[in-house]
Amino acid sequence: MKRRIVSGFILVLSVAVLAACGSGAGTTDLLMGTGSQGGTYFPLGAEMANVWNNQIEHINVTSTESGASVENLAKISRGEFDLGMSVNLPAIDAYEGKGEFEGNPVENFAFIGHIYPEVMQIVSRESTGVETIADLAGKRVAIGPPGSGTQAAAKLILEAYGLQDGDYVAYQEGFGDAKAKLQDGTIDASFGLLGLPDAGIDELQAATRDVKFLEVTGDALAHIEANSGYSGFAISAGSYEWLEADAHTISAFAILVANTDTVDEDLAYELARVMIEHNGDNTHPQSSHTTQENALNGSNGLPIHPGAQKYYQEIGLMD
Repeated sequence: MKRRIVSGFILVLSVAVLAACGSGAGTTDLLMGTGSQGGTYFPLGAEMANVWNNQIEHINVTSTESGASVENLAKISRGEFDLGMSVNLPAIDAYEGKGEFEGNPVENFAFIGHIYPEVMQIVSRESTGVETIADLAGKRVAIGPPGSGTQAAAKLILEAYGLQDGDYVAYQEGFGDAKAKLQDGTIDASFGLLGLPDAGIDELQAATRDVKFLEVTGDALAHIEANSGYSGFAISAGSYEWLEADAHTISAFAILVANTDTVDEDLAYELARVMIEHNGDNTHPQSSHTTQENALNGSNGLPIHPGAQKYYQEIGLMD
């Protein structure tokens, strides 16, 4: 009987030890919101998570699909996400309680680092007959998912050209789905805050041979620059092999933010450090922008996480 009791105790203890090992005891799990499949955030975020998991002991970052900027910030505010990718401008709105966050400022997040420049790429096809953004009146337009920086910027641009909600047929989806609809003629144009160049646009051109950019210029550009943090940007000829002349649009910055309730100073320090010092381990093309030189792009107007600030002070970027 005594042997049976001892054997049973050992068995229970062994099961408990194995269960603890299998659950990743001592590991900090972090959930990061990215964006929709077919955009830049989703694959880039997965690569960022892989690099962190390989370089930082005792963490497990999981990237997940989301509606991007606004949704990521909202879910951080509710404690559902630990990390989020965002355009810097919706992040400023969240911090100040403006725009999509009118009257409901998000107080539990902070800047970790710059990721890459966001370029608004407004794509149509020659076969649609659309020549300018003003021509999108009455047309079928993909404006990005609800809660995304793309949708907020798309509406800003459309309004600058005199087009309000209802003046066009809005498709609220990511660029991956929009690309397929452009290809089969279901929609006439698509807005996307994307990295440059974007593989999906190249794929669309390869399939159709008649892709073109709709440009943001003149009074509309001046209005946007005066009423937002976006600035004019030229997609230079040759950015895509098929692009023969510069295409004018607007841009901002993609940044990483963290939930200050769940990401402590030591962890924020490591996240910022690895983003920069191991960006070469990230196989996504946009990771080339995550450098020491660019590290603070998009941080103006935002609180910087004390852990990230400590790292930037150490490398001489902050006093």
